[in-house]
Amino acid sequence: MCADVAVVTGATSGIGEATARRLAAEGFDVVIGARRVDRLERIAGQIGARWSVLDVGDPSSVARFCDTVGPCRVLVNNAGGALGLDPIAQADEHDWKTMYEVNVLGSLRMTKRLLPALEASGNGHVVMVGSIAGHEPYAGGGGYNAAKFALRAMTKVLRIELLGRPVRVSEIDPGMVATEFSTVRFRGDTSRAAEVYKGMTPLDASDIAECIAFVISRPAHVNIDAMVVLARDQVGAGKVHRDDATIREGESGR
Repeated sequence: MCADVAVVTGATSGIGEATARRLAAEGFDVVIGARRVDRLERIAGQIGARWSVLDVGDPSSVARFCDTVGPCRVLVNNAGGALGLDPIAQADEHDWKTMYEVNVLGSLRMTKRLLPALEASGNGHVVMVGSIAGHEPYAGGGGYNAAKFALRAMTKVLRIELLGRPVRVSEIDPGMVATEFSTVRFRGDTSRAAEVYKGMTPLDASDIAECIAFVISRPAHVNIDAMVVLARDQVGAGKVHRDDATIREGESGR
């Protein structure tokens, strides 16, 4: 019997890479997509996955990628990310548009294209990787908050619209995860990115991959609608306990 096919977007680093590795280990036929060809080739070779270049912000790239997938049971919409931490008064509209394009419209495009195959599998599953930022706004997070709140709303609508059809819809909302997320947000400033996680123990990408694998592996009649996953040292989008015994507001890190 052929293995179930699982598609993972944004699969060349962080949560996407960890999820691809975990699902491959679980026996899935994994198809990974992202923009960085060298990383795609390396990861695919290591885990025995199929791969194709994918920019979820480009409709034509999504179409080309999805045309290579074939039958599919699981879609993990992981591609996303934040840009900047500017207050709304100094907001960069291009950054806002980019965040919405990738986090929201990218997930929409992938879901639309693969939904027929997911339904045809008889036990399809769409997993949206959201964020605690889609539950709680924080200063400087306006553009990212807006995108993740929108993704969360879209996920809930999709769940309603698919009621009675053989496709489950789940949302995984991580808090602070030590990945390239903050480095990308701060445009390569690794020192500033490191400060986000200083003095606390953040989640690891494999922690979220384990949650995704758990959600997918439930019996077909069980739908985990949403799962918020935070480090023990974090209780909200910006409230974090640091090792100097202070509890203070800070950049969310996800």
